[in-house]
Amino acid sequence: MLLKSTTRHIRIYTAEVKNNQLIESNNVLTLDVDPDNEFNWEEVSLNKVYSKFDELVESYNGEELSEYNLRRIGSDLEHFIRSLLQKGEISYNLNARVQNYSMGLPKLG
Repeated sequence: MLLKSTTRHIRIYTAEVKNNQLIESNNVLTLDVDPDNEFNWEEVSLNKVYSKFDELVESYNGEELSEYNLRRIGSDLEHFIRSLLQKGEISYNLNARVQNYSMGLPKLG
């Protein structure tokens, strides 16, 4: 059964991508970061999110793979993204389709 966790900026699926399709998997988690392109990302910052994801997944090693645990990982990643924004490592994409400043108002100056 395909499990997923969807937050504003993080989507996690128990699936792998093949030919642009999600294929259910009991062994693979797929992470989609910022699907609405709300932020401007440098490769370094994006890699930090992937590393944090790996760290969180490892911390649940041996526990049941459940929607609840996926939501916890997704929530922790949302907080991590907020910290990147607050540190200035990422910024809002002012050309995004929607600008709702979901992580707080942008800093000016």
